[in-house]
Amino acid sequence: MPGRVINENEIFLDGARFKLASPIIPRLNNSYAEKISVGETTGDSQPRRSRVQWSDNRGGVGLDRITDLEVAQGKNLDRSFYSSAYLSHNGHLTLPRLATTTAASGASGVFEVGAIAELDSTIYAAFGRDVRAYNLATDSWGSSLDTLPALATDAITVRLGGTVYMIFAHTGGTTDTTNGSSFNDRTDDVLYMAFWDDRLWGIDNTGQLRHCETIGTWVDDAQLPLPNGFTSDLFVARSASGEHILYASTREGLYAHDTANRRFIKTDVTVPFHNDAGFGVTVWRGFTHYPAGLSIYQYLSAPQAALRVMGPDRDDGFPSNRRGTIVRLESSHNELLALVDSTSAAASVLDTFVADSLNDAQVIDPDAGVSLIAGWNGQGWQIHWESDANTEAITYSLVSNAYSGYRLWWAHNRRIHYMDLPVDILNPNETSDITYADSATHTFPWLMVGQETNGLALRLRVEVAKTSSTETVTPYYYTNFGTTATALTAISSDGITTYDFPDSTTPTGTAFRSIRIEHALARGDNILLSPDVIATTFEWRKKLPAQYSWEVNLDLDEAYGGLSPAEQRAALVATVASNPLVEWTYRADDGETRNYYVDVIGQGGLEYTGKNEKGKVTLLLAES
Repeated sequence: MPGRVINENEIFLDGARFKLASPIIPRLNNSYAEKISVGETTGDSQPRRSRVQWSDNRGGVGLDRITDLEVAQGKNLDRSFYSSAYLSHNGHLTLPRLATTTAASGASGVFEVGAIAELDSTIYAAFGRDVRAYNLATDSWGSSLDTLPALATDAITVRLGGTVYMIFAHTGGTTDTTNGSSFNDRTDDVLYMAFWDDRLWGIDNTGQLRHCETIGTWVDDAQLPLPNGFTSDLFVARSASGEHILYASTREGLYAHDTANRRFIKTDVTVPFHNDAGFGVTVWRGFTHYPAGLSIYQYLSAPQAALRVMGPDRDDGFPSNRRGTIVRLESSHNELLALVDSTSAAASVLDTFVADSLNDAQVIDPDAGVSLIAGWNGQGWQIHWESDANTEAITYSLVSNAYSGYRLWWAHNRRIHYMDLPVDILNPNETSDITYADSATHTFPWLMVGQETNGLALRLRVEVAKTSSTETVTPYYYTNFGTTATALTAISSDGITTYDFPDSTTPTGTAFRSIRIEHALARGDNILLSPDVIATTFEWRKKLPAQYSWEVNLDLDEAYGGLSPAEQRAALVATVASNPLVEWTYRADDGETRNYYVDVIGQGGLEYTGKNEKGKVTLLLAES
């Protein structure tokens, strides 16, 4: 049973009672060491306040949590958990580029867009089996130009035998045109196409490779040593010797084409079978990028083979309703672009084409997922576009300079969309012709202060530019891994806005174990305007749970508590030597809230010699 002390000038220590020689001196035993600053100080030099500032967001999305130790070391301060804002410029957080949804195609039936191609600076798309051309000036897809024998799976524009062809591949063969008005159907089975060695190459669902030098005249070549249905793409990249060769992408890795021996050779890019692997492989800045679900394997074959994983699933990945499948990759000047489909049927798009290629009534059922386009700049991932929830699949894309504009075109929810792409790095302070989306949300990582530390949010400072009554930034915060946000007052004027916690009227602070800051950016009707977040600074205080030490002076000049001075001294020797913590109290507390378990961390006092065990003993007791 825990000890009790009723008598004055008495303590209970390790099962024995002792008489006090003087009052107890309690002290607060634990606190953080004082910060030491020499010379010029920083914003984090304040001795009783910690601080984190976010201004460079180029590390990209995908980091869910960050610790106060990482903040102190300056690590991962360029990362966010998720953001639909534009992250490419240090000291700028703006709305993303504006995406334009083109008019409905006018094609009848229920279908997905299987392919997009360009011919003579005009964009063509296969809406199901219906091929149409886009008129940018009138935002119209016009009338049907051709009906493909089956649903399109790929498209390419090449010069073959001196003539430029736009070719659609489908499960019934290929369909080509030189002028966009007259189309020719070919019966050789081709799902994916590539141009190499002055020949057009195609591969079918069985892995049979074939080529032609004259349009429509195909010659069989190598055969993949895999079952039917494993083929997912065909492309050109460097070999181990540095020469450009043909590769077949499959659901279990890459196979290099050996032209001289008409065979495929398995490469170092080998993965366990993945139903969503290998679609839309592309080469960007000399590296081959092979997607598998939401992962991307970056492969360099020469001069020395190198492989690493750098997809959007790195670290903590995307939020759950944005986790999907990469269905295609595109190369652009500044970024590698990934189309991520988050509908329920993303994994079965190709299987649907193969099994039901003539059924225009086939529809891909969506779930609550949000499909998106992400960009990799070599440092981090950012999000360029998001779909609405409960929409159909994102299926195909094309980077093109059609209509004298460098753009990304993509198919989603039976519609074609496009977005202007920069050809260089644009500082938003130095350009006035960027068109912006209407809103964005930027979510910083959870800041964790640890299980043994009490965090107290003190203030948030947000510096912005280019705001107005319609171009605004609204900060939010969440605490303790909660899902309910607290909104702060929207910012509509430039400069630094300071928020006290919980508010300016009672700035007593808001306790937290973890806290997350979020910004909602919005604009008015002018697509050339965007609010710009320059920096976000959060300040908090760290406090350890209270622990105490006590200085206790004991009087051993007479027997006490049934123990002689010698027995008291022997008991104290045992207490000092004890490895387990010992119980002590000097209060009569029935609630036992002031019974402590302590170490003896210091001993002193006065002693006599010989058989005289009397004297004074000073102990320093401390909670651990």
